[in-house]
Order: sequence, then C-alpha cells, then structure tokens
Amino acid sequence: MSAASRDPDAARVEELRAELRRHDRLYYTEARPEITDQQYDALMRELRDLEQRRPELLTRDSPTQRVGEAPLAGFEHVRHAIPMLSVDNTYSAGDLRDFDGRVRRGLGEAAFDYVVDPKIDGVAVALRYEGGRLVMGATRGDGRTGDDITRNVRAIRSVPLRLEGQDWPDVLEVRGEVFWPWHDFHETNKRREANGDEPFKNPRNATAGTLKQLDAKVVAGRGLMFQAHGYGVVEPFPAWVGLHEEFFERLSAWGVPTNSHARRCADIDAVIAFVEEWDERRRDLDYETDGLVVKVNQLDLREELGSTSKSPRWCIAYKYAAEQAESRLVSVDFQVGKLGTITPVANLEPVELGGTTVRRASLHNFDQIRRLDLQINDVVIVEKAGEIIPQVVRVVSQPPNSKAIEIPSACPSCKHAIVREPVKRGMTAFWCTNKTCELYLQRRQRKQAPKKCRMRPKSGERLGRGCDGPVERLDAMVNVLCDNPSCPAQLKERLRVFCGRDQLDIEGIGPELIDRLVDSGLVCRYADLYRLADRRSELEELEFATADESRKAVQFGELRAEKLLEAIEKSKKRPLSRVLAGLSIRHIGANTAEILASHFGTVDDLMHASEDVLLKIDQIGEDLAASLRHWLESDAGRETIAELKAVGVNMTQPKAAAVERSDELAGKTVVVTGTLKRYSRKEAEELIKQHGGKATGSVSKKTDLVLAGENAGSKLEKARGLGVRVISEEEFEGMIG
Repeated sequence: MSAASRDPDAARVEELRAELRRHDRLYYTEARPEITDQQYDALMRELRDLEQRRPELLTRDSPTQRVGEAPLAGFEHVRHAIPMLSVDNTYSAGDLRDFDGRVRRGLGEAAFDYVVDPKIDGVAVALRYEGGRLVMGATRGDGRTGDDITRNVRAIRSVPLRLEGQDWPDVLEVRGEVFWPWHDFHETNKRREANGDEPFKNPRNATAGTLKQLDAKVVAGRGLMFQAHGYGVVEPFPAWVGLHEEFFERLSAWGVPTNSHARRCADIDAVIAFVEEWDERRRDLDYETDGLVVKVNQLDLREELGSTSKSPRWCIAYKYAAEQAESRLVSVDFQVGKLGTITPVANLEPVELGGTTVRRASLHNFDQIRRLDLQINDVVIVEKAGEIIPQVVRVVSQPPNSKAIEIPSACPSCKHAIVREPVKRGMTAFWCTNKTCELYLQRRQRKQAPKKCRMRPKSGERLGRGCDGPVERLDAMVNVLCDNPSCPAQLKERLRVFCGRDQLDIEGIGPELIDRLVDSGLVCRYADLYRLADRRSELEELEFATADESRKAVQFGELRAEKLLEAIEKSKKRPLSRVLAGLSIRHIGANTAEILASHFGTVDDLMHASEDVLLKIDQIGEDLAASLRHWLESDAGRETIAELKAVGVNMTQPKAAAVERSDELAGKTVVVTGTLKRYSRKEAEELIKQHGGKATGSVSKKTDLVLAGENAGSKLEKARGLGVRVISEEEFEGMIG
C-alpha cells in the first residue's frame, strides 16, 4: 500500500494535481475545456488549502507553485548545450524547389518526405525537463547563450511543470515559441486603457517584454502560451523514434503543447500546395504567423545533411510577403559604425506597419539612395525586411518640393573629414577618418609599401600624428582601429562590441549606459571600464532621463553600480579569444579569434608572430593576416594591449591540444547509434573526426563502421542487413588508442 493511499490528504492532493493538470491541458493545449473558470478556481483553492495545512506535501511541480513570491534581481545567462540555430528564409515557390534540390543532392538516393508546420511569430525559448520535471527555461539569446527565465515560463499555464504518461527521457529539452494569443492580448489592452496605461503595440514585442519581467506574477496575468517546434538535448533518445512526426506524437502524449496544423507532405509539390492553402487559413488563427517551416521528416537524414554555422540544411522557412505601407521621407540621419562607416537612416512620417508605429527605416548605404532616386519629401513605400527591420523599398512620387539628399562632408559625430572607398562590384562606402592614429593604406595586388594618411589633431586631442587634408579614395584600407578615437560614435559602437555577450560578456552594460559613460568622460578607452571602480561616486551619480518628461532624471545609484563593477571584475577572467573578438580588429570575428588564441596561447606570442607565421595557420588568409599585423604593430594596438594587461585583463588561453591520431579510422565513414556509456553522440562524432574519420547520421552502402551503444534500433538492423561492420564502445576506444 502506497503512502498516498494510507494518507487521505496525500491522496486528495495527488488527485487534485492530476485533475488540474488535465484541465490545463484541455484548456490551453486542446482548446476544449470541460469546466468553468469558477470550478477550476475552486479546485485550485482546495489544493492550496491542503498544501498550506500539510506543508510536507508541497512539491515544486504542484500547479500552485507556478509563480514565486519575490521578484528576481536579474537574469542569469545560460549556455545552450546544442546551439539554437536560426532558420534560413525563402519567399517563393522557386526558392522552395531550390531548397528541395539541395536536400536531394545531399541525400543521394535516400527516400524522405517533409513535415510542415506554422511559423509562429513569438519568442523562441528552450524548456529542459529532468526526470520528467521542468528544471529550466531559457531564451534563445544569440543562439549560443540565452537568459534563464525559468521563473517566468513556470508562470505560463500551457507549459507543463511535470510531464505526463511514461517512457519520457531522463533529459528532455523542448524548443518552441512563447506567444500571446490575440484574444488575451486585446483583453489586456482593454484593461490597460481603462487604467490609463498605454496599450501594447503588437503581441510579438509585448511577449518579448513580458518575458523580461523580473516579477513572474506579471507574466502569469498576461495569458501567454507555448508551442513546441523542435528539441535540443534528449538523453537517451527514444531508439524507436525515427521521424519528426513520431517524436512530436510522444511530446503531445507527455503533455507538451504541439501544433495541430502540422502536415506531412510527400514531396515539394505537396509543400507548395500547402503554402498556397495556408496563406488564407493562417488569418483565422488566434495568434500571429508569418509563414511555414519546412523540415525533412527523417531524423537520421537530418544528421546526414547537417548544418552551417548559422542554420540547419534540413529545414527552411517560407515567409509570406511582408506588409507594406506608404509614408513620406522627412529627413535623413547619418549613423557612425564601430569602424567609422557612415550609414544613412530615413526619418519618416509615422505609419502603422505590422502592428507597430514606424518612424525610422534603414536606407542601407548611399548606393541604395542613388538606385531609388530618393529625395527628401518623397512619398515612399516602407516594409519590414523579414517583418523585423523597416526599410524603404521604392519611391511612389516626388512632389515639387523634393530636394536631394546631400552626402555629409564631415562626420556627424566628431566633424572630422569623411573619405570614400570602393567596396565591391561598384559599391562604395563612406568612412569617418577619425578612426586611427595612422591609416595604413596598402595596394594588395602590387605589394607596394604602405602609404600613410596622417590627420592633424585639434587642440587637446590625443591623436598622435596628423595630416593636412582628407584622402579622396582608399584602394584598400587595412588597419582601421584606434582604441581612443575622438569620434564618440565610433567609440560607443566599439564598446558595445567589447562588452557584448560573445566577447567580454559584461552583464548590465547596455547601449544607454555606454552612451552616458562616454558622454560623461568616464570611459574614453577600453581599459577605462576597469578603472570605473576608482571613480565609483561619479558612476553612481550618472543621470538618466525617464520616459515621463514630467519626472526628474534618475541616478545610476549604489546598487546598480555595485552589480556593474562586479560584472566588470568578472570579465577580466575571460579567455584571450573573447578579448581579441571584442577589439573590433578588421576581419577578426569570434571564430578567427578562437583559432588564433588557441594556437598561440598568449597575446605576447601572437604579437611576435610574423605575417608568414600567421598564414601557415589553417583558415587564416592574406587579408586577415595583414589586418592583424598592422593593428598589432600600430601605436593604438600596442597601447590597447598594454593597458588591458595593466588593469588585469587575462591575455592567455590554453593552446589547442594536439590529438595523436589513429590510422584505423582515417578515411572511414562511421555512424554512431544508440546510447554510449562514456560519450554523448556528439563527443563520439568529434573523436571520429579528430582521428581522420567522417561521422554521418545515416547507414548506407558507403558506411564503413557503425558504433552501436544500447538501444541501437533501426540503424543497427540496417547495418547488419547491408553487411556493415558493427563495433562496440570498447572496440572504438581501442581503435582510437
């Protein structure tokens, strides 16, 4: 006899929890409620009363525990074990056929079909279940690192706190969209207007803002929903599941909301037919969709197709035509990027577009202005690129009072001269010359000695050497960085990169704070961030304007200053690769920085490496090596490294360990299947690659070996049928030594 059966209260608690979970699923997932809200509330009150009377019966996955008591102080970062990649977009039937062609070329003769489901316009999140219980919820973030929003996703009633049924994996990471259904969104706006609050503009942005709330009670009151569209870590993966459809049937059985409109399509013609049909049907839904996602149904074939660094090759999103609106171009602003690039931005008469009020739109570059024949006061068509970024796409009419858009002769931020540089295929870019103490100009084709353009500094500026006038044309600008430019706009952009999540990851530094730090003179160089502790009182007294113009500006304050300084101190321990990626050296991104830091180990060894030495490193080309050497040899580069060292920033990274390769796997195609004792599938596949083999996800006649763990399933059977050699984990370890 169980403890619950001997204890009437315990038995009733379990009965109430099961009943409430069932009604949550009926209401939020299946849209067929069986009881009224009043009856549901009565069940919840009875359960809450029992748990208060018998606190030893309270568990974290109880329906009464969705919302915590105290608001959070802030969100922690979460590293995704498997990156949450974005999905490539397409906008025509022809593009879909091109995608189908790529898939068929990648899979050869393998048979496959597609599954297609609506692309919900929400916020991507990952839910992690361990032992059937929800232990974490995280935002997508940049795909590799997101925010821990566990408290908030627990407050979403359609998210199960505990999985139902049986046979769920020990670890299950479900990925999907959090969204705001139209009826709840409109009801919330009615209440806000009645209370004198400004209504939300659209469900997508309002959902994102809601998930950033530090008080889960706010989330609980807004009626957000969740639907799954994919998965991350699943351990062990069900051996008997081979199709996306099968896996999602199990998710539904475990109580996870899935989309009832998903459809299996035999081929690309069926996909295109569904695309045409769905264009009308999607408008009847109670939530926003902006397209459909087309996925290869067979899970093992997805592994064979693989992914690029940004997106999977086995799926694509079909996006319907973007919404357009007509407006008038009032004026053009000019923004300055981190490397001094001048970019035009349109100021428009306010217009409603996709549920938001659009006042500004991208013009991309000056060539785009020329192509559109765009002038001030023109009537223009505006649309959202990918339904996110507004852009001007064409001119409707030019009234008599239209006037030409003049390219600025000086930087709008620092008033230094602007130079024009050809970029590619007839395109040009305009740059602020106040970007470096020395602009190194090199004619790469002729290998001529570098020429130098030296700017003449104004009184009091720390620009080192100067010049008598602007350069009219730069054939090849190689070195473009100064750690202490007097152009505030460039400095701000570089600091945003330096402090970003993939670089020094300084939590709490956003664009507004960077603006104030630079404008106040507290930060003029990267190293000044690490000297803020010495100017703490000035930091605490920084003032920020409020949204309500009638209220006084607010100070940064003691508590926020303390948290910021802690985050800055923590960032000193980041590896060298993060530092290099944050310095805005031309051509040096996160991947290249990782390669360089792992190869050299210390910044001193990197600084002593010649261009010839750099070129011997895999994936390091001529342009990159030249750019890096010029920066490292410049006064700005040397001073930046010296200052960051002086303030205690780590300048080392463990070198990549050399792997002693075994000849037994060299050139062989290996498939990993089942659950291994000592390795995850990804770890085993990485070892195969390190030892010269090729890891694939599908067994065929070309497969040389199948590494089989427990519950290997259909791949093992297919291997045996084809006569492919099957090896155990122990044999595998013997082969790699």
